[in-house]
Amino acid sequence: MLEVVDLRSGYGRIEVLRGVSLEVRAGEVVALIGSNGAGKTTLLRALSGVQPITGGEIRLLGARIDALAPHRRVERGLTQSPEGRQVFGPLSVEDNLRLGAYMRRDKEIGADRDQVYAMFPALAEKRRIAAGSLSGGQQQMLAIGRALMGRPKLLLLDEPSLGLSPLLVDQILAAIVALRGRGITVLLVEQNAAAALEIADRGYVLETGRIISTGPGAALLSDPAVKAAYLGAD
Repeated sequence: MLEVVDLRSGYGRIEVLRGVSLEVRAGEVVALIGSNGAGKTTLLRALSGVQPITGGEIRLLGARIDALAPHRRVERGLTQSPEGRQVFGPLSVEDNLRLGAYMRRDKEIGADRDQVYAMFPALAEKRRIAAGSLSGGQQQMLAIGRALMGRPKLLLLDEPSLGLSPLLVDQILAAIVALRGRGITVLLVEQNAAAALEIADRGYVLETGRIISTGPGAALLSDPAVKAAYLGAD
């Protein structure tokens, strides 16, 4: 589904991504973990096209997309739920979802919206309410739902559990597992490394702009070095 080769990016003279290579296979949930400042969000922004790259290649379904504008990547099937949710606060829940389908011209937008409401019933109850008045958890559901309205083949999720209660974190993670069941491929950036690896088919560890470890989610969970660095265990 996704192949990233020797990707480099940064801000001014500061190189953040220093030759990142990874792959995501169709139907997988792949977790990307690492400490703050490791480059996780920069990598997702580079994949989406909103962060310029200085080298490397990004391939989606075998075709290079690194020269495409962000909206063209959406057309190819790559959407993102960004860190911090970034919903359009003055607009209603319904209008936020419609904006997620902005690039579409098919007749199934309404059906996909109803599927989002079925996945997140709290949004259905507040469909006419301004998104800015929602709770943090509901805004996170909306951000994911908005990304789903683009009908992604590959969904990028950046810190979906950030700032949420344990109960809401469980709901969001269950939704991610359900998306995999629907055939949607997910690349998940998550500070809660243990929770991410528990649901992931595979994982990558990113440190100071480089991939330092990779393997099945269960294997990384039991890796002593990963435990010590990211899971709060000795």
